Amino acid sequence: MTRHARNSTAGAVYTYHEKQKDGSQSGYGTTSKRLGKDSLRNFDCCCLTLQPCATPVITKEGYLFDKEAILQYIITKKNEFSRKTKEFEKQQRSEADELKALADAERSDKVKTFVKQESNITLPSAGPSTKKGQETPSVSNMAVGMEGHVPSFWIPSKTPQAKKSVMAKPDKTVYCPMTGKPLKLKDLIDVKFTEIKDTSNKKSIIAKEVRYMCPITRDTLSNSVPCAVIRTTGDVVTMDCVERIISKDWIHPLTGDKITEKDIIPLQRGATGFSQTNTGLEAKESRPALQV
Repeated sequence: MTRHARNSTAGAVYTYHEKQKDGSQSGYGTTSKRLGKDSLRNFDCCCLTLQPCATPVITKEGYLFDKEAILQYIITKKNEFSRKTKEFEKQQRSEADELKALADAERSDKVKTFVKQESNITLPSAGPSTKKGQETPSVSNMAVGMEGHVPSFWIPSKTPQAKKSVMAKPDKTVYCPMTGKPLKLKDLIDVKFTEIKDTSNKKSIIAKEVRYMCPITRDTLSNSVPCAVIRTTGDVVTMDCVERIISKDWIHPLTGDKITEKDIIPLQRGATGFSQTNTGLEAKESRPALQV
């Protein structure tokens, strides 16, 4: 079938309004959409609460958290570990008791078997006899001592039970909610944003759309401006400042202390839409697909 023929066939199947619906035919297939401003976290907002940080701290990977929120997260994970540890220990004790009970039952069965063999006891056949001296074997699974081996579905105590789930040993390590790497409280670095002083603007710092600036170049910080945190002091500066000023002699411009390249932590941020600042950011809407 040629391309013109396929297009003619598609035109015959779908009407103009169906083609225009949601940008695809009958709403089937996959489309890419642009993320709005409200869909992304601001650069100075906590990765957990998505709100501006009252006491900002940053991880070694550059993810910003509010100190109260990340402390609450760590405490919650530690409490969860304690709870899972108690459940695991209870399961271990239960398994030990079951193994002991099985060992006792096995010894008891051996004793019974030995006594039975020694006393030469024969079990009578259960079942009505059809002829004198002959007995028909019973079809019941509860006869001839089989009630302890074959499950009986009409006796609740002998109904097969589902196997209980086995709990693995809990991991006490707290992992970062953003990177999945181990997170320790001592690795968190205090962050210091430089507020823009504007006497004409009477709004609170949280209500302002433009809140912070680079303390060295005085450039305004925003989602579209790459930023970094100087680990030794926690000051937030622009990456342009790092490249043009700090990287020349690796001297902190505010304190005069010697720093290294490892002391520069790029601040992970979000921006609006699919711009260059959104590396690896992608949004897709999956819908039913027709197979021909």
